[in-house]
Amino acid sequence: MVDGTGMLCVRLLIKLRGVVAGAEPGTQVRVLTTDPAAPIDLPSWCHLTGHEYLGLVAEHPDHAEHALRVSAGARSTRPDRPWHLER
Repeated sequence: MVDGTGMLCVRLLIKLRGVVAGAEPGTQVRVLTTDPAAPIDLPSWCHLTGHEYLGLVAEHPDHAEHALRVSAGARSTRPDRPWHLER
């Protein structure tokens, strides 16, 4: 579970990047968000990296919960800029 409540997506993606980097392929990761851009940014980041966005799991009064699956052979992003692939 990645708690991204109170974070804008850039900080959330930096945190998510670290969690995903240490996870085995096939691992499902749940992400808690409050940023209204998360339903756009999370699928886009998954598309960029090659991970599988599974969608919105639940909406709570104070946050939303999304899920993604870690993919084997996914592309890594820069530690400080999660929208840029590592070279």
